Formats: sequence, structure tokens, C-alpha cells
Amino acid sequence: MYTVRRLLVISDMHGEIDAFNALLDEAGYNPDKDLLFLLGDYIDRGTNPKAVIEKARALERCGAIALKGNHEDMMEKALVGRTTESFVHWAANGAEKTLSSYGLAIESVFKDAQNGSLQLPEDIEDDLHWIRQLHFYAQTEHYLFVHAGVDPEKPLEKTEEETFLWIRTPFLTGYSGKKTVIFGHTPTMNLHETNDVYFGGNNIIGIDGGCVFGGQLNCLELPSKETYHVRQNK
Repeated sequence: MYTVRRLLVISDMHGEIDAFNALLDEAGYNPDKDLLFLLGDYIDRGTNPKAVIEKARALERCGAIALKGNHEDMMEKALVGRTTESFVHWAANGAEKTLSSYGLAIESVFKDAQNGSLQLPEDIEDDLHWIRQLHFYAQTEHYLFVHAGVDPEKPLEKTEEETFLWIRTPFLTGYSGKKTVIFGHTPTMNLHETNDVYFGGNNIIGIDGGCVFGGQLNCLELPSKETYHVRQNK
């Protein structure tokens, strides 16, 4: 359990490094006094996924808790498993921007993976190693932090990894646990028709403001439930 002045939570940066940095400033993040939770989806679609991972890793070294998102999982499956299916899945969800931020062309990476000659640069290999060791959830006495949500019918230790990364409706409508679940993954615009943080009636709080889609990047402060945001102009 953690004893700090504030808990701060950010999710779904999706390569938008400028918004990420601006939001940390807006919230007045101080690693000596605050505990920061990052709920995944650092990569894909945005302007500089590599820079967001670099920032997340630096924040982790200063005490932040970084979790895995479904986009990191897609990257891992594609670049480690190297199956056509895994590459196609990742490509359909923003892989081109991520690979480009490392100076790689998606066509060349896919071709080399298919013929067994893919040699990844050291920087992306190092980040991939970091991604592979990320946890799927974290919890304190009163809160549970996760990228997508939890299975309302199963204890955490019996829940499939894919659930933490991808679940939507069963969690959004069926959760009734005692701990408040803070999650990203599902844009809040889909939950209450605004990019602001969503405070659900069933003890869930959604924070994905759809930044990479022209929305905003949100930060939730706990236990006060104060929110901060940086709008994305696209």
C-alpha cells in the first residue's frame, strides 16, 4: 500500500508526447509527493510513440507505476510472435506511426518478418523488453488500476490477461466490486458524450479522453477526484 499526498492517473497517450508533458505540468506532478499510475496505450496513432515510451520509462524510474495496454500487447505479439495475423492486427491499429518513430518502415518490417530476416534496432528491442514485463493491473486499499477493466464474475488472479486489456461492456455494465476501478481504453465520449473523466454509478472511473482522436488527455487525482486535462487540437 502507498502513503503519498496524491495519486494521479493518466491513460491512452497514444504517442502524443506534447500533450503528455503538458498534462504532467498542468497537474503539478511531483514524484517526491505524488504516486503516478500510467494505464497503458503509450504507442500507435500519435505523433511520437517512441518518445512517450521513453517518458513513461523515465517516470517509472522515478516511482511511477506503468501498466500494459492492448496496443503494447499488439506490438509485442507482432514483433515477438511475427505471425501474419499479429502484424495485420497491429497494422490496423496504428503500427505504422509507432514503427516510423523508431525510423522503421512498416512494409520493410513486415516483409523481413515474413521471410525470417527481421533484425530490430537496439532501441526498439530495449523498449520491447520493457513492454513484455509490464503488469496488467495495480491496486491500493481503495482503488484498482487497469487498462480496460476487469471481469465482474472472476477474481483478479483467475482473470485472463486479454480481459484486462480489451474488456468493455461486461465490465462497464456489470462491475459491482468494493474497490473503485480506474480504467482507460474506452473513450469517455462513448460513455457520457464528453471527453471529460467519466464517473460511473457502479464504482468505475473512465479517463480516456480520446486525445489522439482530437479529444483531450485526462489526469485524475485521487482521493479528491479532481481532474486535469489538456485538449488536443487536430
